[in-house]
Amino acid sequence: MPLYVIIAIDRPGRLDVRKMTRPKHLEHLENLGHCIVTAGPFTSDDGTPCGSMLVIEANNLEEVESMAANDPYTIAGLFESVTVRPWKHIVGSGLKAMSLK
Repeated sequence: MPLYVIIAIDRPGRLDVRKMTRPKHLEHLENLGHCIVTAGPFTSDDGTPCGSMLVIEANNLEEVESMAANDPYTIAGLFESVTVRPWKHIVGSGLKAMSLK
């Protein structure tokens, strides 16, 4: 099945929106769990979340765009930009999953 990457960059000064919406966002990810290869936040130099990246296994680009559009972070207006791109895994044996909580 094809792989896709969702890259989302937070709007500056919206950490409060991220924190407030995080439980719904994690629930959304749990519901997508079967197709998530890996996911996590981008961080600034001080460790503060400032964006998100997800690698998704899906049938087509439209399916992944719908997943991104229905993310509670997107709906809450957290993101300045969201990009969905096809991606091809070349190097690496796998990633150890971390807890979403």
